[in-house]
Amino acid sequence: MSEKDKFPMTLAIRELQAHNVSYTGHLFPYQEKGGTRHSSEQLGVDEHIVIKTLIMETEDKSPLIVLMHGDMQVSTKQLARELGVKTVSPCKPEVADRHSGYQVGGTSPFGTKRKMPVYMEKSIAELAQIYINGGKRGFLVSLSPQEVVRLLKPQYVTVGIAE
Repeated sequence: MSEKDKFPMTLAIRELQAHNVSYTGHLFPYQEKGGTRHSSEQLGVDEHIVIKTLIMETEDKSPLIVLMHGDMQVSTKQLARELGVKTVSPCKPEVADRHSGYQVGGTSPFGTKRKMPVYMEKSIAELAQIYINGGKRGFLVSLSPQEVVRLLKPQYVTVGIAE
């Protein structure tokens, strides 16, 4: 049995494999409300390279994905300005689940149920490697941010603020 056979076969993993993305899976004990701090501690990596996948919406309820460093928050005011909309706010968990097809805490930007525009904090692209959700709680994949750019074609934004 190979390493990859031990990991959950999520829609995210299927998409990564379909596009020949080189990645490594990482399982860890999920903790409710643990967030990226918990996962970074479990995996022994800097929280800055653990990337959050956030499902947000504009004032007209149009959903979008924001990829942000684990140790930073999204300035929704700045994001709204950069997108040219009035407001951007996080979706309620049940709405986010419906858009993405994933459970909050296990949301991956890959293989989402609904195609949504992806916005990525620009400095993520400058990292050598990132850890991002693999589509299940307690499951991250590490890969090059360039693979994220290749697959998702995100628009770069500068909306991160220190926690």
